[in-house]
Formats: sequence, C-alpha cells, structure tokens
Amino acid sequence: MKTRFIFTCILILLVSSACAPQASPQPVANTEIPAPTATTAATVENPIVLGDISDDPAEVIEGAQPVADYLAEQLKDYGITSGQVRVASSIEEMTELLRSGEVDLYFDSTYPATLISDETGAQIILRRWKFGVEKYNAVIFASKDSGITSVDQLAGQIIVMDAPYSTSGYLLPAVHLMENGLMLSGKKDYNQPVASDEVGFVFSYDDENTLQWVLNGFASAGVVDDYRFDIAFPADVTANLVVLARTETTPRQIVIASPTLDQPLVEAIKTALIGMDESEAGQAALENFLTTKFDEFPEGIDVAIKRMREMMEIVQGIQLPK
Repeated sequence: MKTRFIFTCILILLVSSACAPQASPQPVANTEIPAPTATTAATVENPIVLGDISDDPAEVIEGAQPVADYLAEQLKDYGITSGQVRVASSIEEMTELLRSGEVDLYFDSTYPATLISDETGAQIILRRWKFGVEKYNAVIFASKDSGITSVDQLAGQIIVMDAPYSTSGYLLPAVHLMENGLMLSGKKDYNQPVASDEVGFVFSYDDENTLQWVLNGFASAGVVDDYRFDIAFPADVTANLVVLARTETTPRQIVIASPTLDQPLVEAIKTALIGMDESEAGQAALENFLTTKFDEFPEGIDVAIKRMREMMEIVQGIQLPK
C-alpha cells in the first residue's frame, strides 16, 4: 500500500512538471573582445609644433624636425605623441598660429619675437644660442671708396638695412643712429632723394644684396649682423669695407611659448630644451638646428627684455618705406 502511494505521488509530480511553463534560457555572457572602434583603434594625435617664418619651408623643416622629434620623445608623459614643424610666410601669420595654439614654440631674434609675444600673450621662456653665440650686434659699414668713416657723415645719405622686423638689420642700427642724433626716413628705393638733415634707408631683404649695393655705390652704407660681417663674408671682401659702428648687443635668439600651453607643460619644455646639450641625441638635434644650447636669461627675463621694449618705442615713429 505504501509502495503504491509513493508511485502515485511520483506520477503526479512528473505530470505537473511537464505541464509547467519552461523558463527561457539565460543568455551566455559574451567573453569575446569587441572589435576596436574608430576612436580606440588610433591614438589621438597631440603633437608639439615648432614654428618658423621662411620662404623656404623645406630648409626650415630639415633643420628643425630633429628638435621637434627630440622634444616629443621627452614630453611623452605629458601626452605629446609626435613632433611637427609649421612654417609661416609672414610675422602676421605666425602671430595668429601662436595665438590659436596651432604653433606651440617659436624661435626668433628678440625684436620680432617680442613683438609677437606682446601681441599674443605668448611667454618668453629661454635664450637660443644660434651659431654658437648667446648674443650679437649689428655692424654699420661703408665702402672704403666712399670716404665715409663715421656715422655722423651719413646725414643726407642712403643706408641699406635688411627688413622691417629684423633685429640686427633694422632695430639695432636704427636705434644707434637715432641715439647719435640722426633722423631716419624710409625710402622706396636707393634712387629717391634724401634731405640733408636725414638718413634715408631702404630694405634689401638679403645680406648679399646689402653688401653688393654698398660695394657698387648704390648706397653709402649698409648693415649686417656681426656673424655675417666677421665670419660669413670673405676676408678679401671685408678688406674693402670700413666699420662705422657696432651697436649694442642683444640676445641672439629667444624662445616663446604659445599662450594656450599649460604652465606644467611649459616648464617641462624648458627642462627638455635646457638639457639637450647634455645627451648625444640632443647634441645631434642641436647641431642640425645650428644651435649650441638653450639656457635661462642670466639677468632674468624681465631685465633682458626691458631694453628691447625701450628700443621698440624709439623706432615707433620712424617713417618706413612705402
């Protein structure tokens, strides 16, 4: 009787189980790695961009790219992925590139670099020892055949300068002449008349042009930086020239950083640049960049740039060639 009862209970349970609704099978978790999306497949580019102004981009890039690559390697911890070089055609274009952050670092002589810094808020950070020197000056010279032996004799004469934004080819000599009591007036070309109480000046936009115009008598005097005059020009050529004056010195070049850069990154850039001459890789990049090293301003940035801003004020009223 007990066995029969047990059998009956088991039969009832089987029938009830068969009639009960079946639970839907639970999905198995997908353990496969999902295919990369467009954003995860490629690293987001964040280059450090070096800027320059030139009408020969290929030459500039060849010289500056190793420095850009070196900085990119040193700044990996700050999210920098590569180094690039951007070449602008004018100071106005470079100003906009720095303001927008499309260029991070710009290297130039103190006059144009300070102009851009003041215009954009870009930070002046270091000196660049270009051609192995930390500072330089301008040389005002004349042909020995001209009979001119001092700047006082330049009144009523034409002097050849380099370009409106040149430190050694315009600012330094212009300030020197004005502080020696001479009045400057820009001329469209060297054939224009010059008043007896002024010094007319024209721009040649090339040091070789400046030299030839003086040697050929098209202008009474010319201006180049001391590296050109003392080293680059052949000795047999400078033997035919007389130095009228050497101007005061100014830092050879300076480095400015875009106002869009965070200060910790700026400090890291400074550290990387200052340390370049201490490694083989850094030295190789510097050599290609015609640079010995980067360093701090010994007297401090404010003191170093104070005189530059004074000179910029002096030349503000000069009538440039039209």
